[in-house]
Amino acid sequence: MARHLVHFRRGLPGDDPIFLLNAEAQRRKAAGEDILNATVGALLDDGGRLVVLDVVMELWRELGEMEVAPYAPIAGDPAFLRGITNLHWPQVEGVAAGVATPGGSGALALTVRNFLEPGMALLTARPFWGPYQTIAEEDGLRVETAPWLGYGEGPGLDLDAWEEKARALMSQQDRLLVWLNDPCHNPTGRSLPGPDRRNLLGLLSRLADRGPVTLLLDSAYQDYASDPAAVHEAMSDYAALGAEGKVQVGASLSLSKSLTLYGSRGGALVFPWCKDPEVQPALTMSCRGLFSNCPRAPQSLVVRLLQDGRALERLALEHRHWSEVLRGRAQALETALRTEGMAGEVWDGGFFTTLRLTEHREVFERLRTRGVFVVPLPEGLRVGLCGLRAADAPRFARALREACA
Repeated sequence: MARHLVHFRRGLPGDDPIFLLNAEAQRRKAAGEDILNATVGALLDDGGRLVVLDVVMELWRELGEMEVAPYAPIAGDPAFLRGITNLHWPQVEGVAAGVATPGGSGALALTVRNFLEPGMALLTARPFWGPYQTIAEEDGLRVETAPWLGYGEGPGLDLDAWEEKARALMSQQDRLLVWLNDPCHNPTGRSLPGPDRRNLLGLLSRLADRGPVTLLLDSAYQDYASDPAAVHEAMSDYAALGAEGKVQVGASLSLSKSLTLYGSRGGALVFPWCKDPEVQPALTMSCRGLFSNCPRAPQSLVVRLLQDGRALERLALEHRHWSEVLRGRAQALETALRTEGMAGEVWDGGFFTTLRLTEHREVFERLRTRGVFVVPLPEGLRVGLCGLRAADAPRFARALREACA
């Protein structure tokens, strides 16, 4: 039989492990089994319904036909790009380089296409969101890692490991691209403390003397942080590094989690402090070649949102409400785990936490037979707090203790 694909992909969409696990959990639940599904990656309320922010839906229904139907500019509406950037860095007055993208994953894909060449590697934290690997491999790249906070030998960031890996990559390819999912790291639910973050940024600044360094912040979950002040501090540190000009600091911005607009595929890749005149035309060319342009409706919604002070206040209140729900779920899980004689995990924000376990593959399979679904990672088991009710924490902890026995 002739093979029509020029290159055969080892992992086709239907083979995505999270997709398969979630599908199995839903089938078994529909068959009447008492299933506890912690594989979900979207925010659910305690009734199992998808959370949709009220103020966002009200603005969506107000959009006029000319805010929805026409093509958006290939690079995106400039007002949208400025607006979505201001949701993360309110002090930024303009975006030096940026484009609208189909969600945050589209922004990630543009960085590997434009800042690295096939055969090179990007650097990110371990553990990481699984599709990072897919995005990199699609452009002939690989993923290199260094331990995330609490996942090395010590209690903080293993700066020596980061420096060793970063210097090796700079020596091999004369450039460095770092993807950093902070604050509210997926899948650990941790955020870098100030001293650890500033040490890492200092390392990147020093490496920029040897070649181009690009730091891309994967900013998906920071609206659901336990401590908003810590998020403000982190974003100020990243802004200071960007303004310094040695490291190219950008962000993958997504409307999926922040505005609960998962299906709108709204997002952006922005470099607010970019000094390189070649970046904007290169990103625009990539947009044209890959997807031409992105939906106008989510861009129009963000523009409306930034013009409505009352809507912004309501959005902040809704974010705080659901952040408190997530914090309650994280605390309930930690309490339940400790009640069963197991160690809990620190949670700083976001939709997930990762339980570090030995023989985690075996534990995962035993949980699965008990109707408890989690996502196995090389470092442990990812638990979706976004879908795990606080009331389910005792059952989860009992099942985990039994599976570990």
